[in-house]
Amino acid sequence: MVADGIELTVLLDGQPLRTREGIVGFCSNVLIEGAKRTLVDVGHVGRRTALQAALAARNLTPADIDCVVMTHAHWDHAQNLDVFPSAEILMHPAERRYAARPHPNDWATPAWSGKMIEHQTRIVEVEEGSEIEPGVSILYTPGHSPGSVCVAVDNGEHLNVITGDVLQYSTAALTKVNPVVFWNDAQATRSIERVLEMGAVMFPGHDRPFRLIDGKVVYEYPFSLTLMGVDPEGEGVAFDKTPAPRFVMPGIEEQTLNHLKQSSDTATEVG
Repeated sequence: MVADGIELTVLLDGQPLRTREGIVGFCSNVLIEGAKRTLVDVGHVGRRTALQAALAARNLTPADIDCVVMTHAHWDHAQNLDVFPSAEILMHPAERRYAARPHPNDWATPAWSGKMIEHQTRIVEVEEGSEIEPGVSILYTPGHSPGSVCVAVDNGEHLNVITGDVLQYSTAALTKVNPVVFWNDAQATRSIERVLEMGAVMFPGHDRPFRLIDGKVVYEYPFSLTLMGVDPEGEGVAFDKTPAPRFVMPGIEEQTLNHLKQSSDTATEVG
């Protein structure tokens, strides 16, 4: 269903920035304003004040957000959930079960992730096709994680897909390979192919919005990032353009949705 009058705003751009010691983890925070105000991904605590400032610049407070969509439960996308205590937290049930008992090799889903999520009082589980409001719906796109979802927004002008880490960067749209996989590699590729077939404007997890036109990436606006505390000509500062090595988590072959359900049932019985 198409709905007129829906506005999309990128409050904070996702960034691919990383260092030799680890990733910075700035994810995209996208605001959908229609009949509701829906925020897709809340980011991590290192960006908390920036997110609050971006809302304030639109004369909004966290209390004005009706829904928060968790594209997935990784720390860099989800740590600021507690900033929005009155919002509904929308997430896929597979992601919720997994976050309660993550794989020990999953460095993006710390063992405390489930407790952080369950601390929220208004969790709403969503599936493929769940409608947030007319023109705004959930796509179930697993692979990067078991319950990864995208948000499809049809505002009457064109289709937009807010992808989370189903598409982390524009480069994944060209290779159709997810650079970091914690659940299922084949599913991750199918999910990328699915969203690309929609011919939409993509809002990736760690990059700027873009379209694919004649097989080329065309960004919706220029890159902008200010680094502070680092002198580019200072002693010991180096810039490395080498692409990050691909990571597929050891042990993904042990994981199935049925195993998740059994683990969840066992945890409930013990509790």
